[in-house]
Amino acid sequence: QVQLVESGGGLAQAGGSLRLSCAASGRTFGVYAMGWFRQAPGKEREFVAAISGSGDMTSYAGSVKGRFAISRDNAKNTVYLQMNSLKPEDTAVYNCAARTQPLPILPTTPSSYGYWGQGTQVTVSS
Repeated sequence: QVQLVESGGGLAQAGGSLRLSCAASGRTFGVYAMGWFRQAPGKEREFVAAISGSGDMTSYAGSVKGRFAISRDNAKNTVYLQMNSLKPEDTAVYNCAARTQPLPILPTTPSSYGYWGQGTQVTVSS
């Protein structure tokens, strides 16, 4: 069983920064790739970033590359999403997700992740 809890969302101004955290349960956390997804009202859930179990590989959506950074601290069972240079179009509910198999791949589709957090709201004003 894997349980994920996000935190760190809130209100930011355009150009500002936020750091999201995702605390995970499980003693084998370090072998699972983790992803961040977001969903804005009226839009489909979209991939944001992913990181391998060891943290040696990362992947980003083109819309956030260069602005966001994903990282993890396996000793704390936590994955982070540092969001800089925020834009109003970043406004969404952000969820972290965990893979169900300890495989060294970074899929970008929501269906490839089996465990999801409750989500945290990020709102960016102009």
